[in-house]
Amino acid sequence: MLPNFLNRRAFVLLPLLFLLACEKSGNVLPPNAGDTVVNVDADLFAAADLTEPITTVACRLSDGTESTCFRLVVRSIPRDHRVGPWCPTHVSDTDSAGGIWLEKDHVHDVDGHFVKNMAEFYQDDAWKMYDAEGNIYVTKTREECAAAARPDVDPKYHNHCVECLPGYVSDITNTYLIPVTPHRQATATAFARGRGRGVSVRGVAFNGVRFDAPAPTDAILGARTLAPFDDAGGHINLNAGYHYHAATGMTTEVKSTDGHAPMIGYALDGHGLYAHLDAAGNEATDLDDCRGHYDDVRGYHYHVDAAGSNNFINCLGGAYATE
Repeated sequence: MLPNFLNRRAFVLLPLLFLLACEKSGNVLPPNAGDTVVNVDADLFAAADLTEPITTVACRLSDGTESTCFRLVVRSIPRDHRVGPWCPTHVSDTDSAGGIWLEKDHVHDVDGHFVKNMAEFYQDDAWKMYDAEGNIYVTKTREECAAAARPDVDPKYHNHCVECLPGYVSDITNTYLIPVTPHRQATATAFARGRGRGVSVRGVAFNGVRFDAPAPTDAILGARTLAPFDDAGGHINLNAGYHYHAATGMTTEVKSTDGHAPMIGYALDGHGLYAHLDAAGNEATDLDDCRGHYDDVRGYHYHVDAAGSNNFINCLGGAYATE
């Protein structure tokens, strides 16, 4: 049986424009004999809201390898940072009342001024998300969230700020299988898109929340709705719960002692996920097409993309669990 991160419906807020093909995988740094291999440390998930203890189970990887995986069953709401807010309610609200929006590699504060100026921002006069008194149209209930976040957005919720709240998904749990020992591949594994075969989740933060595929912002904007992320880069999907589309430095991190970027979680192939920049504020210059590289301390590992990119990593350099 496939784990539920593979057999659930699409995880993004607006599962539009499903593509059956996979994303281009690109070139990955191949393994060499004698390379350092760093096993997954399950103790690093101490911040996760587990519904049962982490166990080790027999698993089969995407390259056919019979292996051992850690099985994590976690609630979808993090415990290590505040969740929300997403939508301001008035055009005079400051950035503390809303979240962020990712556009063209930039992180924008979703304050009242940003919402008021959506027509200018997108050069489209059909945008107007507020009434004559400056009150912003915001979804208020689970039903309104569902109507605004479905593929065919209910016309009543065009020009709305879509805000789905933690209480709507408090009963959701997600199960992940992560190889205890990463198995590097000579060629990269592409992520599935939409209903394509394979895996689309990029990895899991130490708080148990998934690093997800890019949010389909073009689809969201097509109905002139705005579905902001909170300051941690997350928002809520009624099927998958809370999940991230950007790494903004608010989740649990493991600091490095050598100036390397901090570790923020694991990719689904068991290789470490590290922040975008190192302690000096520099980005690694030798990343492969998956955003991975190798050193003798950490073995092969990834550095997530910049927060404004709506992206984490581009492909997997190792095999992931299929059952």
